[in-house]
Amino acid sequence: MTGLWICLPGSEDNMRKTPERIQLLDGTALKLIALVSMVFDHVGDNFFPDQIWMRVIGRIAMPIFAFCIAEGFSHTRNKPKYLLRMLLFGVISEVPFDLVASGKLLEFTHQNIMLTFTWAILGLLCYEKLLENKRTKGRYVLAGFVLLVFFLSSLFLGLDYNLLGVGLIIVYYLLRDKAPLINNAAAIVFHAILRNVGIYWFGLLGFLPILMYNGQRGKGLKWLFYVFYPGHLLLIYLLRDCV
Repeated sequence: MTGLWICLPGSEDNMRKTPERIQLLDGTALKLIALVSMVFDHVGDNFFPDQIWMRVIGRIAMPIFAFCIAEGFSHTRNKPKYLLRMLLFGVISEVPFDLVASGKLLEFTHQNIMLTFTWAILGLLCYEKLLENKRTKGRYVLAGFVLLVFFLSSLFLGLDYNLLGVGLIIVYYLLRDKAPLINNAAAIVFHAILRNVGIYWFGLLGFLPILMYNGQRGKGLKWLFYVFYPGHLLLIYLLRDCV
């Protein structure tokens, strides 16, 4: 399964301006591009498995979701609330995700992408809390180690997109104050190292819309994106297995 809109919602505050770019897309536009990409992927996977082009389009979503999550976490006014909201919809999404992925009501070897984003957000929250305590010796080393633990553990927890999903979010967060070409170049290299087989190469196309980001929130549509993920999975299951 590909990533989902979930990464999008965190854009609750004014996003920073990003100079010297082709500034065509705001946060809402990025979310919609990722959303459409995701739908193509899931529909192709479940109804048209021979149409590889639909899966190719679906690869675009993950980089955009990761970027939006990092942006959302960086700019939201209430990070614990952001974490809890993501966790809530991650839990809600698990049943329709499992129904689509395995046909079972609950299956614990593979978790949905919203839980992947929840794990990444929790890791970043722990990272920031450790850095806030200036009396802690070696806090930078400790905080970095914590991020590494969250990154590696995503694989053993069976999170969707595991290392790539969590890792891209961390990369974008750590390089958030760097020039767009720098943080995107780092993200591209990271993606190419982890997903360099078959159609996964097309995930690199997802970085093109990110480079066109104008730093603005857009119209938001936060709740639409939260609800759409479990909703579209449930609809796919009903159409595929119950109609």
